[in-house]
Formats: sequence, structure tokens, C-alpha cells
Amino acid sequence: MREILKKHHFRFKKRWGQNFIFDQNLLQRIVRAAGIASGDRVVEIGAGAGTLTRELLAQGARVLAIEIDYALLPILEDFLQGEEVVLVQGDALKIDLDELTQAHGLVWPYKVVANLPYYITTPLVMKLLESEEQIADIVVMMQKEVAARLTASPGTKEYGAITLAVQYYAEAEILFPVSRQLFRPVPEVDSTLLRLKPRKEPPVQVRDKVLLFKIIKAAFGQRRKTLLNSLLRVQSGVAKEAIREVLAKAGIAEQSRGEVLSLEQFASLSNLWVESAGGSLEN
Repeated sequence: MREILKKHHFRFKKRWGQNFIFDQNLLQRIVRAAGIASGDRVVEIGAGAGTLTRELLAQGARVLAIEIDYALLPILEDFLQGEEVVLVQGDALKIDLDELTQAHGLVWPYKVVANLPYYITTPLVMKLLESEEQIADIVVMMQKEVAARLTASPGTKEYGAITLAVQYYAEAEILFPVSRQLFRPVPEVDSTLLRLKPRKEPPVQVRDKVLLFKIIKAAFGQRRKTLLNSLLRVQSGVAKEAIREVLAKAGIAEQSRGEVLSLEQFASLSNLWVESAGGSLEN
């Protein structure tokens, strides 16, 4: 692989967050952890130099590999010569993966496996969970600190709105840590391999999903504010006393802060808010 990169005069680009994996043991471990079996349909986001792509193919997966950097396409074609793989140049944040896989004959459902560039991790994870309906499993490498936020527990400093969003859409599991020394070039942070298993149904039932996430966003908008004051930002024209009553009905102290509430408590608060709409919540 290094010889191929040298032949094509490839230079790593910071703007694409290019940190490749060449360690064979790690590549095989990722594929095993993802549970890849012969016949699996896999979308790889950020194919890079193709080292993970080749391991996925070695396990008998049908792979559609997406890469944003034009300069890597001839390298991928060279390294994966003779392999049955679909290479797509493009920005995964702008691609409808359900449509793309169908267009290339990858029968649904499919898995996503990726060594994600750090700069797109959070928006890409949310896109996968919110927009793509045919994904069966997601196994992605990401910055250690981001993985901690996605899997955090209430009351911890890592816990936030993104934690709750991930909980709503998927079951998250840290698979194993990865030292920065196993990437080339070596990044400034360590990584974590994370599994996100999309849920068929959310773990809480809410009457208004948009309102639920407005409440969550407001609760974490200014972490030092009490919940009572934070929730004044959810809707204009809502009386403070009305919010106080809703919190009381939900059994939540008005002096609480968002980071101590579970998804279930936010769901209860959201549903009670809907019940009160048009009545006591109006100024």
C-alpha cells in the first residue's frame, strides 16, 4: 500500500481528516467486531487507501466504498484491482445512501463500516440515524471523546443533547479503544470503535418528536441555567409559571439541570407539555 501511495505521489490532506490504518491486526479486528459475513452488503464511508475495504471484501462482503478525495480514486482502483467493489466519489453527508445502494443493486438492509474523519463524525452519525432507513448496523471509528459523549450517562460532563439523540435512534456500544499510534499520519487524539444499532422503534413514546428535541436542545443550551429558566427558550409566549406547573407534574425539580435528566424524563416532560398546550402554557 505504501508503494502504491508513493507511486501516485499521494500527500495526506488535513482538510479531509486523512488518517489511514495500515495495521493488519487492527483491520481484521474491526471487521470481526462488525460481524461481517459472506454476502453482507456493506457501505464503507471514507475508503481512504482501501486497506479496510480489502479486509471487508476478504470476508465475502459486497462493498460500496465512498471516498470524497478525487486523488484517492486511482489509488483505490490500483490497490483493489480485480476486486468486485463499487467505488463512488462523493460527500457522504450529501448522499442518500438508501438510494445509492439500491441503484447499485445492494439488496437492503445494509451495514455501514467506516474509519470516520473526525470533522464530520457527529453530523454524519446523525444523518445515518435520522435519514437512512435501511441500515441494519453501524460500526465506526471515531475520536475517543466523541464516543464518550455518544454513550454517556446522566450526570456526567460528557452527557448532552447528542447523547439523547443517539439513545432515541439507536443502541450504542463501545467495542474497543484504539491508540493514535496505529494511524498514519499519527493524529493528536486516540480513537474508539463504536457500534450503533438502529432501533426499529424508539425507546420512549412521544406525542411530538420535534418538541422533544426542542426541549432537549433548550435544556443543554446553557448548562449553568436551571431547567425552569432554560425551558423559557422552547416556545415564545410561554409563561414561567406554566413551565413550573409542567415540571411539577413530571416530578422534576425546577432547579434541576438538563444533564441529570434521562431520556424517559425528557419524554414525560415533552408529553405533559403537549397536554398543556393551548391552555396553561399560553401567556
